[in-house]
Amino acid sequence: MVERVPWMTPADYEIMIFFDEYDIQVSPKVLAANIDYDRQYVSKRCGELTDVGLLKTDGNGLYQLTETGYAYLAGELKASELNREE
Repeated sequence: MVERVPWMTPADYEIMIFFDEYDIQVSPKVLAANIDYDRQYVSKRCGELTDVGLLKTDGNGLYQLTETGYAYLAGELKASELNREE
């Protein structure tokens, strides 16, 4: 079980769980279609998750989970260790 992060949305967890289950790179459009959220919203959330190091992008709009993201999902990383600038 992961520690709840106050600034994370339910979509953030869905995004990360998708990447945990499927070790692939996908665009926000493909991701949104698979987790049933709006593409623009998913794109925004992917950006937020990238900013804190949970996701990474190759510069071509494809995202994937980082080692930090895997560690968070495995419960090996505390919410307080995720730096997010307000």
